[in-house]
Amino acid sequence: MTAFVEEQKERFGVEPICTALQVAPSTYYACKTRPPSARRRRDEALKPEILRVHKDNFGVYGARKLWRQLNREGVPVARCTVERLMKELQLAGVRRGKRRRTTIPDETVPRPADLVERKFRVTNPNELWVADITYVRTWSGLAYAAFVIDAYSRMFVGWSIATHLRAELALEALEMAIWYRDERLDGLSVVQPQAAALIDRGRPADRVRGRLLS
Repeated sequence: MTAFVEEQKERFGVEPICTALQVAPSTYYACKTRPPSARRRRDEALKPEILRVHKDNFGVYGARKLWRQLNREGVPVARCTVERLMKELQLAGVRRGKRRRTTIPDETVPRPADLVERKFRVTNPNELWVADITYVRTWSGLAYAAFVIDAYSRMFVGWSIATHLRAELALEALEMAIWYRDERLDGLSVVQPQAAALIDRGRPADRVRGRLLS
């Protein structure tokens, strides 16, 4: 708040800005004159140390290694503090391995319409299912997971895990959801974010099932 008032006070004045923000002007002036807190003073002392260690190690250290190195050097600091200050300093470590993308969209293909208009509040089970695909790192490699959630209960009604991203992954999750509920699904819509590109958005479940099986 103080930074915003500082930025705009020459144009609008302190009192009008504080009135618009429903903040007493005395609060702003108190913040300006109050001495830095112990935490702020500690942060300012730690930032040069974090920058130094990060630079000395070629900019590859993340929060965990930075935290350990600082404590080895006799600079006692909590890991959460290192993570917070690295974020403020816009520092990040280097991760091994290449970044995985679960979706590479084809810009030439029209996307299905959002038939629920991003409204996920429903009044009954099996009225709206939400599906997505993600990946999980394991000791033996990447595992891809597809899942289907009932928007009414936020319950997982179907899921599938595989080492590939073929259509069977999404199909098995949807088939499990249909088998698990084992009841009439008339009027059901299945929607998914862009990542779950193997399932049609906003289509009734029987049509989605038929499309995936075709």
